[in-house]
Amino acid sequence: MFVEPLGCWRDVRVSVQKTAIDWAHQVRALVDDPRYADVERITLVCDNLNTHDIGSLYEAFDPQEAARLAEKLEIVHTPKHGSWLNMAEVELSVLTRQAFAEPADSQEAVQARCAARASRRNASQTGIAWQFTTADARIKLEYLYPKIKK
Repeated sequence: MFVEPLGCWRDVRVSVQKTAIDWAHQVRALVDDPRYADVERITLVCDNLNTHDIGSLYEAFDPQEAARLAEKLEIVHTPKHGSWLNMAEVELSVLTRQAFAEPADSQEAVQARCAARASRRNASQTGIAWQFTTADARIKLEYLYPKIKK
């Protein structure tokens, strides 16, 4: 899932597995999407899954293509055990509750539900009401901040 919270946009694609190659192809589709044709940089906030890195692009594509894609990307990883800080995780949680109250019987059915829901939310310009402030982060993630001895 890709989410642009301030643009009220999301893109959901379903795959059978989560390999480095799969991730690289999803990233290429995002970079080549007309929505981002004129941007200099795309910032991806990713969890710490080992496939979410530039090396996956080089595993999937020839060096020139991988470099082209990598040049447009800034990848930021959430802190370890902090994937809940990634707004796509919030969106996935909403997707799960709204689209999968009933089980789906095939990958095609899952993709159809995800696409329909994303289309509805994109059309209605539904954003994400992110409530987590810097002050909250300093409390919740205190263990990540350096300790200054006096």
